[in-house]
Amino acid sequence: MSDPIAEPADPGQEGTDPTPTAEQGPTGESEAAAETLAELEEDAAEDGTGETEPYDAVVLVSFGGPEAPDEVMPFLRRVTRGRGIPDERLEEVAEHYLAFGGKSPINDQNRALLAALGEEFTRRGISTPLLWGNRNSEPFLTDTLRSAAGEGMTTFLAITTSAYSSYSSCRQYREDIAESIGELTEEGTPVRVDKIRQYWNHPGFASTNARLVSEAARQVRDRTGVVPHLVFVTHSIPDGMDDTSGPGDGEGNVYSVQHQALTQAITDEARATLGEDVVGELTYCSRSGPPTQPWLEPDVNDRLRELAAEGITQVVLAPIGFVSDHMEVIFDLDTEAQETAAEVGIEVLRVPTVGVDPQFVSGLVDLVVERAAQARDESPLRPAWPVAEPWPSVCAPGCCPNLRVAKPAACGAD
Repeated sequence: MSDPIAEPADPGQEGTDPTPTAEQGPTGESEAAAETLAELEEDAAEDGTGETEPYDAVVLVSFGGPEAPDEVMPFLRRVTRGRGIPDERLEEVAEHYLAFGGKSPINDQNRALLAALGEEFTRRGISTPLLWGNRNSEPFLTDTLRSAAGEGMTTFLAITTSAYSSYSSCRQYREDIAESIGELTEEGTPVRVDKIRQYWNHPGFASTNARLVSEAARQVRDRTGVVPHLVFVTHSIPDGMDDTSGPGDGEGNVYSVQHQALTQAITDEARATLGEDVVGELTYCSRSGPPTQPWLEPDVNDRLRELAAEGITQVVLAPIGFVSDHMEVIFDLDTEAQETAAEVGIEVLRVPTVGVDPQFVSGLVDLVVERAAQARDESPLRPAWPVAEPWPSVCAPGCCPNLRVAKPAACGAD
């Protein structure tokens, strides 16, 4: 039986560096070449650090997750605070974590992403500190900012681990950032935090997903002789949250529209890459809430059953709604969806999330440099694919509102 998770092709194999090294030149030039290289590296380091001004540090802001069984329920209570969800319901969700030893993979993935970002900073000669703060588990964002402020850092740029636009995937991050700012201000330590734009259509995220999906589809076709059906997956949200996603004066439904646009663009890319009539569609996972509340559909499991009834036998499952293989991916897709597929006779190959793919990591650093240039009142190039218009770095008034209670939100115009 084949591995149910696709092995990504190495983007580094696409070409070689034609630049000769010192060893390739005449022996008498080696010392001079080495000195010149050292000077260039020193200049690059100085220039690279300037690319992140005016920020004192860059902070990775993530959802967080438990790292031991006794942390699961406190974590879930923090995630759902203010919503009146009883412990009985939370205990059902806790079983997902306990089935994996009570540890979410997300924190280790954040550590890996921080390390990869640090390597890319070093490669570019950027010495700006990289920090990490979670919304719902240690290290908490407020504690991270407080500690950094104690070392004299007061201006921060946030990279959030969520690419799309909705209350839960953007504004709630902004509310938690505002809460941290407010708490530190009350302590007499005012700080400023900006964030990079939502990056669903930045090439670093979108093109990486397109490459991974196309490679997975090629693997299935070459192994089985069957062109697979592409099933894209993202986190479901309530219909009302989707209806109000986007700017306050907009038409709404930005969350689902962004996903549909990327689904279509990647499907078109796979079709062109393989030279086959590839078909792709968007599905959702991780629905919660009362049964009477409508959420975005179709559910991935329901759709797999329908596809089997339509005669589909090969599926490539692409989690484009997620940055890394956290609990929604390893439980909802690698466990539940794989079980559903096996029951109905479909073979599924799950595409890797962008994770620490070098192209994605480089794209995040590009976004850091882009936002810093904007903070310096410059007008950097802002690439976007699909859809030519990049998402603004400062969210518009009323963007992706909190439908339960109005709360302050940082990094926006309201």
